[in-house]
Amino acid sequence: MPYKPKTQIGVGDVDISPLAYRYIKEILDTRRITYGKFISQFERETARIHKIKFAIFCNSGTSALQVALHALKKNFGWQDGDEVIVPALTFVATVNIVLQNNLTPVFVDVEPDYFMLDVEKLAAVITPKTRCIIPVHIGGQPADMDPILKLARIHGLKIIEDSCETMFAKYLGKPVGSWGDFSCFSTYAAHTLVTGVGGFICTSDQGLAIKAKSLVNHGRDGIYLHIDDDKNKKNQHLFKIVDRRFRFEDVGYSYRATEFEGALGLAQIKNWKKIVSKRQLNAKYLSQGLKGLQQFLQLPQIRTNSEHIFMFFPLVMKNDRIKRSKLIYFLEKNLIETRYLLPLLNQPVYKKIFGDIENKYPIAKMLARRGFYIGCQPSLTKKQLDYVIATFHAFFAKYQN
Repeated sequence: MPYKPKTQIGVGDVDISPLAYRYIKEILDTRRITYGKFISQFERETARIHKIKFAIFCNSGTSALQVALHALKKNFGWQDGDEVIVPALTFVATVNIVLQNNLTPVFVDVEPDYFMLDVEKLAAVITPKTRCIIPVHIGGQPADMDPILKLARIHGLKIIEDSCETMFAKYLGKPVGSWGDFSCFSTYAAHTLVTGVGGFICTSDQGLAIKAKSLVNHGRDGIYLHIDDDKNKKNQHLFKIVDRRFRFEDVGYSYRATEFEGALGLAQIKNWKKIVSKRQLNAKYLSQGLKGLQQFLQLPQIRTNSEHIFMFFPLVMKNDRIKRSKLIYFLEKNLIETRYLLPLLNQPVYKKIFGDIENKYPIAKMLARRGFYIGCQPSLTKKQLDYVIATFHAFFAKYQN
């Protein structure tokens, strides 16, 4: 390996383009740092691309999920303790927001190849107290939404797509985010679009959109949800807004984002096709370079009739003969950053809450012990990709027959 990077090859990166600098300068020059034209345009573009009517930008994907579930609970009269189905492998936020809404998470094991909710095991956990399913689109690939929706319709269940890790990808020709009653995206660091912090609550139901927007703004009366709602209004209409702009209808949250995040997101989303294409090319290059190691590693799989935009590049050790920890240590020592593949039920906090239940979900347990991922971001160069591939081969060389 003649080439060695001077700095770590991370799992994510952000491109601050000249356009982003121009947008940020405009914000500073105009001193308009709260909700304004940049967030508004970013919301419209996100909704248009994903074929959704309403996209509400907030401070994180986690906040988006929490508000979406709160809005459904409020609008449909769910009771504390009602059940929400979640996959047994996902980022902790998917479960935390269920607990924070005083609802009960019910776990379902996941697929060994795509890592998402196993539809074959879904019907068995539905009870009279089930109210909602939260399928999670893992790492840039959609969950198997068609059979999930069919089952939800039969049982009268609501759907929140946890699409925090997956933007722009299509399943059966339809974009992620357009399948559920709500969908939520994240623009956190290392995600597909990066604004530092940020997320979207999306829906095509106007009533749910109004409720979600209100909850993001402290539960404020829907008549005044933007700082400009009282601009250019006259007489009785103006007084009606002024009279109600400090009226609050729910116990909401302060989950608003700033124009700075909106500007960074708007600058990036203008090039979303290029961003996705580069991620897919990087994934293809890594897969080609690592295919000789398939006796040791499970490479990423793409579902039929589905796209994969590779927010990250997932890998799974084929067995326990070679410990994942040894490989991770070797990669990190050689400046290749890694992350475990979303271990959930083995987390200390969940063991305290739910007990030691991991054995009930054998695929999720296996992935929690053998799965990990590396970066696939557009900024990776051919030299870096070749170095990553060569480093994997160097580690496994002593195990080759």
